[in-house]
Amino acid sequence: MIITIDKSKSNGVIDTLGAASQRSGASIRIIDWNDGSLSVNVLGQIEPDVLIHPAITGVHSATRPYRLASKEHRERTVVRVGEVEIGNGTPVIMAGPCVVSDVEQLITAAEAVKAAGATVLRGGAFKPRTSPYSFQGLGEEGLRILAGARAATGLPVVTEVMEPDQVEITTEYADMLQIGARNMANFPLLRKAGKARKPVLLKRGFSATIEEWLMSAEYILSEGNSQVVLCERGIRTFDTSMRFNLDLNAVPLLKELTHLPIVVDPSHGTGKRSLVPPMALAGIAAGADGLILESEPNPDSAKCDASQTIEPEELARVTRKALALSRLLGVEDLVSG
Repeated sequence: MIITIDKSKSNGVIDTLGAASQRSGASIRIIDWNDGSLSVNVLGQIEPDVLIHPAITGVHSATRPYRLASKEHRERTVVRVGEVEIGNGTPVIMAGPCVVSDVEQLITAAEAVKAAGATVLRGGAFKPRTSPYSFQGLGEEGLRILAGARAATGLPVVTEVMEPDQVEITTEYADMLQIGARNMANFPLLRKAGKARKPVLLKRGFSATIEEWLMSAEYILSEGNSQVVLCERGIRTFDTSMRFNLDLNAVPLLKELTHLPIVVDPSHGTGKRSLVPPMALAGIAAGADGLILESEPNPDSAKCDASQTIEPEELARVTRKALALSRLLGVEDLVSG
């Protein structure tokens, strides 16, 4: 079961639940949400008498395996990255180069994407590449460059971690940890990210089902980290005309299944620069809470993913249209409601 608690009235109730779980042989895990509520994940059974407490606002049966990620006990979660809120009703635009190559490149790109309307800077310091001979990123030097770009622009930073040993050092520099598609089922990494208490952007694996994806989110949540954002970035199909197939069915379905915010990555989801803007807007129309896009001033010279990187001018057009579309859809919801 999942027990929801009003944190402002929670004095003593956690100790009571802990003692009750010990008596019955159950265990509890506690997650602290940003909105002033707590969720207690009970693994096993506890005495029903202890559930009568003024701080307890609900007791919910956990019918889905991703119990903490499920919408059965929470309607919505807003994740805060720096001063930026993801999931509050206004789409968040994350943008920047695929990979950090040097100071000048990143500062120039960061200033350009900020001017285009992005509110979170993306950039890879550690890069998982299909070929061992491709550029793998600058590592800690790349993290320092990202931190410098944040200082110069005020944009919070999201960057990828590839293995558990990278989590600690990355949290020193970044505002949000990205777990990429290749690592969606790297369970030691998911647990370490859960313990880090930094917001996590969790990308869907190439061949992952929705439930497998949500179970990966559950690993992070079960370690006490409430700050998880899901990212649809395309799945692999039989069609070779695109890099991946952006599965926008996932967005409204996830809105039914989970309270976690969802963003869409049309850059990796299509692999084609010309397809990025229309699929970005399609993601917003499907209900996404934001977009993550690869963008820099000279995309053809990018060290990584040049074919799917858009110029800042195109990013500005996408941002304007995405925000306008979101407002239009919000007005239509109000009218129909």
